[in-house]
Amino acid sequence: MFNGQPKGLWALALANTGERFGYYTMLAVFVLFLQANFGFSEQTAGDIYSGFLAFVYFLPFIGGMLADRFGYMKMVTIGILIMFLGYLFLAMPAGADTTALVIMFVALVLISAGTGLFKGNLQVLVGNLYDAPEYANKRDAAFSIFYMAINIGAFFAPSTAVTIMKWGQEAFGVSVQDSYHFAFAVACVSLILSIAIYYFFRSTFAHADGGKKVAAKSDAAPAEELSPAENKARITALCLVFAVVIFFWMAFHQNGLTLTFFARDYTVTSSTGIESMMFSVPNLLCVIAIVYALFSLFQSSTTKGRGIAAGVIAIAVAYLVYSYTQMPAETPVDAPIFQQFNPLFVVMLTPVSMAIFGALAKKGKEPKAPVKIGLGMLVAALGYLIMIVGSLQLASPAEQNAALSAGTEVARVSPNWLVSTYLVLTFAELLLSPMGISFVSKVAPPKFKGMMMGGWFVATAIGNYGTKLGSELWGTLPLWVVWCAFSVLCLLSAIFIFSVLKKLNKVA
Repeated sequence: MFNGQPKGLWALALANTGERFGYYTMLAVFVLFLQANFGFSEQTAGDIYSGFLAFVYFLPFIGGMLADRFGYMKMVTIGILIMFLGYLFLAMPAGADTTALVIMFVALVLISAGTGLFKGNLQVLVGNLYDAPEYANKRDAAFSIFYMAINIGAFFAPSTAVTIMKWGQEAFGVSVQDSYHFAFAVACVSLILSIAIYYFFRSTFAHADGGKKVAAKSDAAPAEELSPAENKARITALCLVFAVVIFFWMAFHQNGLTLTFFARDYTVTSSTGIESMMFSVPNLLCVIAIVYALFSLFQSSTTKGRGIAAGVIAIAVAYLVYSYTQMPAETPVDAPIFQQFNPLFVVMLTPVSMAIFGALAKKGKEPKAPVKIGLGMLVAALGYLIMIVGSLQLASPAEQNAALSAGTEVARVSPNWLVSTYLVLTFAELLLSPMGISFVSKVAPPKFKGMMMGGWFVATAIGNYGTKLGSELWGTLPLWVVWCAFSVLCLLSAIFIFSVLKKLNKVA
């Protein structure tokens, strides 16, 4: 899994980990901030949230075209500096008046523009590392590792946001509204670390830079020339995949919107017993350690390696037993904390998925990327089926809000419904997202790599803008109808991609 990868992968992955940590710390509380600070309704907050996500994922298309001309590293550098300014503005406690609203929107524009130059082009650099023949067969594994690194940052983000906000309230006496800015300030600090990693290790991936001006100044071989027919076939295949992923991201990114509303309004606010263990980051880190140590235990070729793995497992299990004995009678469950489970499961399950597909590859039975994407859509549909079942006996959002406003006791469900949904959606994500990015990196015509990687993000942007469907349905309709809409969309998308599989497999 990790052996034989170029050094540049680790540098780029760590730089992205820092940036994503800041981004997801901000995103974990963003919708709640819009409502607490400005008094926006769920629908208005949803419009702003979806619009922001759309720009974050649309602008890499422009950033990719600029990088194809001027070089990827230059665009990444400019992007990360612009992002820093955006988070700095967002961290300013400007109040709740019109000026504060303007400052917030300026911050969102800067973050979107900076991400547009940074995100897609960083991934193109990763893909370019694997154009060398000696690394070509490690491309899918590399993007799985890169994707796991993203989620390491995302895993710590929700708990960091909640902790830093409580610290601001307790240590400095700031209001609930102003405490959100402490969470936004975390993004500034994480970007400084990301910049440092990127610059200190840039020599390990400088050879993967590109663009017309860069190529003109170097002795590198020109990009492979494809016939117009080959270009058309590849671009058509990519556009078909882009059409499908729109609906995946529309469903998946409900994690920061309707699934967060569900966590706030319908999920119990405290947990007891062994269930409480999953709301402790150290406990979850121990579980991750056990998973990786188990792989090392069975895969290590030396007695020493197996002994170390067994020791790690023993220590982690001992800590979990000790932690259980020290658990309080009740553990508070904050709505943003649920967003840690998706990245947790990504980090835990990445080696599992890689092992499964690695075993299939040895037998010559590993499915191609388009098949994995189709399977991912089917699994995503199943994830929302869990929410449908869990919501059948619950009141509509309008009825629930009325009861909460009146101080009436309302029905709340176990956090296991949400956690189980995140688990299934993570399986879907691992089948679709890293495999899709790898597919774009492999199939995109050489002269349009940046633009085509940007195309992936345009599809993601459209899907993210479509997340507002959740907030628009969130009202008088029964909850199960909201979740049913996303389940059906994922199912129809799966049917579509399997119907065009022949065209996709020709270029895969």
